[in-house]
Amino acid sequence: MHKEGVKEKAQEVYQNLSKTYRMELDIRDQYSPGYKFNDWEMKGVPVRIELGPRDIEAGKCVVVRRDTFEKIEVNLEELETKLNNILEEIQNNMYQECEKRVQDKTTIAKTMEEFEKNLAENQGYVKTMWCGDADCEEKIHEQTGAKSRCIPFEQEHIADTCVCCGKAADKMIIWGRQ
Repeated sequence: MHKEGVKEKAQEVYQNLSKTYRMELDIRDQYSPGYKFNDWEMKGVPVRIELGPRDIEAGKCVVVRRDTFEKIEVNLEELETKLNNILEEIQNNMYQECEKRVQDKTTIAKTMEEFEKNLAENQGYVKTMWCGDADCEEKIHEQTGAKSRCIPFEQEHIADTCVCCGKAADKMIIWGRQ
């Protein structure tokens, strides 16, 4: 059951913010707040705005970030501006975390033994040199389960020879398993 005035204020906030942001107003009575919080988190909603009777009296609301679970108290008059800043912070934070994860999960191999060891231990991407022969690509896939993912525009010189056949190699390639 909603406390008096909360539903109306929530609808007012929703009307103001829905002009700028894609959002949903959850006023389902049959579920507890914890259930609803979890439901929206599982759907991937980046922020949750909580509004209760004491919040309304104080002219504030609580914005909860999904990426850090940080609860931020925000004045209702500043909500639209602060929400934009919070969403940008979430985007930047998620991007930085993803970029770091890719870096941490990318290794270098100069031999097939290193290649196989890196895939077994790190389960990420492996950078190697490749001669460009499709037979080598197929052999690597059969032996390791990894497929070529990309040949970066910005090439690194890891070794002088192909990781598979030992022939001269001039292409650095990134491999990974699905």
